[in-house]
Amino acid sequence: MSKVISEDPCPCFLGVSAVIVSPTMRRLMELVERVARTSAAVLITGETGSGKEIVARAIHHFSLRSSKSWVDVNCGALPDQLMESELFGHEKGAFSGADTVKPGLFELANHGTLFLDEVGELEPRMQVKLLRVLDGVPYYRVGGQKKIEVDTRVLAATNRNLEEAVSQGHFRGDLYHRLNQCQVRVPPLRERREDIVPLAEHFLKLHSEQAFFSEEAKELLRRSDWPGNAREVRNVVTTALIHSRGYEIGTGELGALHPARIKSPRAATGLRLDGLERDAIFEALHKTGGHHQEAARLLGISRRTLSRKLKLYGPNAESESKYAYETVSGG
Repeated sequence: MSKVISEDPCPCFLGVSAVIVSPTMRRLMELVERVARTSAAVLITGETGSGKEIVARAIHHFSLRSSKSWVDVNCGALPDQLMESELFGHEKGAFSGADTVKPGLFELANHGTLFLDEVGELEPRMQVKLLRVLDGVPYYRVGGQKKIEVDTRVLAATNRNLEEAVSQGHFRGDLYHRLNQCQVRVPPLRERREDIVPLAEHFLKLHSEQAFFSEEAKELLRRSDWPGNAREVRNVVTTALIHSRGYEIGTGELGALHPARIKSPRAATGLRLDGLERDAIFEALHKTGGHHQEAARLLGISRRTLSRKLKLYGPNAESESKYAYETVSGG
């Protein structure tokens, strides 16, 4: 939901950046350091699991606010009313269950950084309130009468095409431009295949210093499409290590990689992003027995985002996918 961290939140970025070899990601890291030195709002875009939060944490780490609080919240995880209380706080007695005064996340991040993950999931009313605060307008806690002013740097992330959402009337254009003072795009792994094996080895060493991949396993890792990106690599590596009988991780231990997702050495480089995303979603549903909440957790998205994407794909999408499952929407 949300968390507040006062100490440096960035060791994960420093660890991953040490194993990155692609020129694309090297340029991205240079951009991160330049952006960090400004006070601009930053919109971080990229697919699910690509590392948007790690990039956001790195911007905070390299900024002049690094000694102040880092606060993050998933905008798709809470309904509109609760999100208002979460961001802006509430006074005692403001609503049923408000037994104490609660400062909002903007207050907790004062002089620090507030990271709005899945910002594209905000409801229209919350988009208006957020825009006013970003424009420097004082706000009130829910049920409050005292104006509150904050000095908070806002970083936002989305896996949606917000320009398209603006054109369709689902996201405010003025808020989009306010958040998008600087945009950082995190490329998917299939666009930087040279990073796949070093990243997998990094995750492997976190669990075992002795474990290693066979050459055949490395080739299999390189050829996978990785629709879940770095998060999927981490999960596959963890599963492979659990199934291994020794220190060597071979192709047999990488059974979580579906054969249909392995890229042929002679295959065309053009891949349909929407198809890869759809397959990742239905694979997650397959692995969780159709349990929506668990599938959303596995994908690193909110249940609301998962439901929206399933509606977008239409009623026949599951039958067209490689993965079949029995729907369980509860949880």
